[in-house]
Amino acid sequence: MRAPTRTAVLSERAVVVLAVAVWLAASHPVAAPPALGFVLVALAFVLRRPWLLVVGAVVLASALAARAEAGLVPPAPHGVRGEATLVSDPVAGLGGSLRADVRLGRRRVELWAHGAAAAALRPRLAGERIVVAGRLRAPSPIARERLARRHVSARLDVSTTGSWRAGSAPSRAANGLRRLLAAGAEPLGDDRRALFTGMVLGDDREQPVEVADDFKAAGLTHLLAVSGQNVAFVLAVCRPLLRRLRLGPRWAVTLAVLAFFALLTRFEPSVLRATAMAAVVCTADAVGRPASRLRVLGLAVTALVLVDPLLVGAIGFRLSVGATLGIALLAGPLAERIPGPGPLAEALAVCIAAQVGVAPVLVPTFGGLPVAALPANLLAVPAAGPVLAWGLTAGLLAGVLGPPFDGLLHAPTAVLVAWVAGVARVCARLPLGMVTATHLAVLAAVGLVAVPLAPWRPRVVVPVAATLGAAALLSPAVVPVAGALDGDEVATGARIWRRTSVVVVLDGGDGARLLDRLRVAGVRRIDVLVSVRGSRTAGGVVALLRSRLPVGLVLAPAGHRIRDASVPRAAAVLEVGGLQLEVGAVGPQLEVAVRPRARGP
Repeated sequence: MRAPTRTAVLSERAVVVLAVAVWLAASHPVAAPPALGFVLVALAFVLRRPWLLVVGAVVLASALAARAEAGLVPPAPHGVRGEATLVSDPVAGLGGSLRADVRLGRRRVELWAHGAAAAALRPRLAGERIVVAGRLRAPSPIARERLARRHVSARLDVSTTGSWRAGSAPSRAANGLRRLLAAGAEPLGDDRRALFTGMVLGDDREQPVEVADDFKAAGLTHLLAVSGQNVAFVLAVCRPLLRRLRLGPRWAVTLAVLAFFALLTRFEPSVLRATAMAAVVCTADAVGRPASRLRVLGLAVTALVLVDPLLVGAIGFRLSVGATLGIALLAGPLAERIPGPGPLAEALAVCIAAQVGVAPVLVPTFGGLPVAALPANLLAVPAAGPVLAWGLTAGLLAGVLGPPFDGLLHAPTAVLVAWVAGVARVCARLPLGMVTATHLAVLAAVGLVAVPLAPWRPRVVVPVAATLGAAALLSPAVVPVAGALDGDEVATGARIWRRTSVVVVLDGGDGARLLDRLRVAGVRRIDVLVSVRGSRTAGGVVALLRSRLPVGLVLAPAGHRIRDASVPRAAAVLEVGGLQLEVGAVGPQLEVAVRPRARGP
């Protein structure tokens, strides 16, 4: 009997099973010695047994996940002073606050700063080190799960900051390039520069909430995250140099380029997936064994999850893997069956396949998938590639030369970015609705019935299935999401009531999250908006809502800072559609009770 070949250990089917098993194991941690997993994996390669490799990887992934979770035990509250290394770039928060992930000793914590401390931290970038003093404590229960995906186990409230210094040589080089690209993009203006840095570097920190909401509503947020397209372009730029090297050095330099690019783009989950796949392809080519896209994805996912088991909980990683899986499985077959010119059929197939791939993640997590994503991607993606290509080449030159050459070099960038932003803005306003779990179930049922029957009566089954599928996708526009919302909390301190009319009570609130929930709930207008505190922050949220939706009456307490808001009388009762508002105390804060309107006899 012929001995199994080495390819039998990692066939495509085995790689897929391996990736799925490792993902599931990392999602269900079990305390076990990781050494046992390492031993089983080593035996699997020695004995060339795929099933043993899967078992060993499962044990290893589950044990490593349990170890990672065990390291997230929050500390007892205590004061600290020391040098912190920024792990992420500082991000502005509400009320002039600033937050960032930092490494303090052996622990990764979320840093929060206000006032002078925030001003000192604002120009700093990931990798740089700064002396901080403050109080370390456990994160809130609400934030704990979100922070755990980033290996953050505590919150540091900074009171003062001290001296700072640059980080390692690679970190200094990456930060220098980021600052050079940002400086060269000054002629674009604040909004377009923020989009430019988002599309090229995945840096979305300075994007206005309105623009970010447009991209979410149009299903274009993936353009603001670094993906495989960015990695492919970087390797294409380096190809003339890489081709001059011999096989071994070429492989090593390619991996170094990928590692530096991941550092430059801050090791975001989508970046990790893209660079890991590129590393697998590079290694496969180096050993003379090209691999299919599905095989490459399986190996990359397996390696990343074993290195960082908490990645399976990261939404960005799930979306990136889902989109890539959808394209790998569906793009080719769809392109062959879509009528029309080849390039258009391929672009449409990739868009559909990617949306199918991310739907199982987007729908349960965010409540739906915008139908507008399909036309938006067809119109915006062709312009996003040139933004990347021109931005990474001419953008660096613009940063070196400065005025007036930076404006001339970025003239094409301005046009392309404006086109992408315009597509997002227009498509976000299309009344197409959201694809929910119900719509996905209908589409799945149509597919399960149509696929077996298509070979039997293709001229009947295919048109009927296409018609039913299109009807399911377009039904959200015809029959929008309805139903009652009885004080659902949609963001910190914001609640919605809906009974033929819509009332929003705002007590602080996060404008971006509130817009997300209103869109998913199918709310297209606000009849009454109540601001409990009437602060300047609340005024900003009200202005944001007014810029996105028709807003009727705005109620606020005495001494409010909200334009065109009214102060109601104490004990007043307002009836709005199917809702009734009873005003309580009217002072520095406004007390309002909202309940369904009582029906008459």
